[in-house]
Amino acid sequence: MNKTFASLRLCEKKNLLIIFLFIIVITLEFTTSPAYVFGYLYTGGILLVNVFYGGKATLIATIISVFLTLLNLYVHIGTVIELPTLANRLITTLSLIVTGWLSNRNRIYQQKIVEQQTKLQSQEELVGLRQDFASTLTHDLRTPLLGAIETIKAFQNKQFGEITTIQEKVLATMIRSHQSSLQLVDTLLDVYRNDLEGLNLRLSPLDLTVLVEEVANSLTSLASANQVYLTFNYGDSDFRQSLWVNGDAFQLKRVLTNLLINAVNHSRRGDRIEIILSSQGNGLKPLVKILDYGSGIKPEDFPFLFDRFYQSNSDRQAKGTGLGLYLCRQIIEAHGGKIWAENHSQGAIFSFSLPVYQG
Repeated sequence: MNKTFASLRLCEKKNLLIIFLFIIVITLEFTTSPAYVFGYLYTGGILLVNVFYGGKATLIATIISVFLTLLNLYVHIGTVIELPTLANRLITTLSLIVTGWLSNRNRIYQQKIVEQQTKLQSQEELVGLRQDFASTLTHDLRTPLLGAIETIKAFQNKQFGEITTIQEKVLATMIRSHQSSLQLVDTLLDVYRNDLEGLNLRLSPLDLTVLVEEVANSLTSLASANQVYLTFNYGDSDFRQSLWVNGDAFQLKRVLTNLLINAVNHSRRGDRIEIILSSQGNGLKPLVKILDYGSGIKPEDFPFLFDRFYQSNSDRQAKGTGLGLYLCRQIIEAHGGKIWAENHSQGAIFSFSLPVYQG
């Protein structure tokens, strides 16, 4: 109740202030000759009405002010109205109209600024929610998965008794499944973290050729299980060549692992995957191409292939989550490089180039 009375009293004060101002101006206007133009003072009333009551009230106040300014000529109809006096009156009415229009536009702009500030505040709150989501996901998903993997490994190491050959195979399958889930969680967390905070790289000079060979060797068992063969090609050179870059070894290994696993998953049994290492351009940028002989990429998929959570209806995209290639793009672009995909006559090629190390 107290708030209601306070609001009513404030409204009354506003009304009295506006009425008092208009009375003063009207008194000055109609008690003096038309040569003395006090109509300019109506602008104060127009501005107050705009601040307190908004656009429609401002329009009404402007019309009343213009009408009263011109009415002064009619009230003093017996007085000779000279041309300068008429011109002053017309200029005054024009200034009143402009004041009403500009004050209303200013009010609209102020409202838009408030809306933008509200949106920015909402976005900041959304960022906070994302960070909370990432933290919750880390605790609620990663920790149980790691615990489950360690428990299964304990069974594999026969800490709880002897296991049969069939049980050993089942446990190995369970570990692979849990590790895949853990990798998906890690990728999801990294994607959100990179979007929010940017990618923090630990750069150092490294030989990209050595890095590619290490990743390929680590995936030999996966390739063999799928009866897929990895081969190396050094471009125009017949010999192995070093490709020096200033990069983050851990992050670049993630890119290579992701691209090679994709190539293995989308290759048929007996196919080969060709890893091409070469240089391109005048600056001889290190270039890595991973060529497979599986199903190609649909033309309509190319613009969205490296977008987050993108999934197409093609067989090639069916096995993915829509996060791996997006993370690859984040990492390569953070290095100042470029990543892209294209088709060849019998499959697809995923390529990326990096700035050459200027040591």
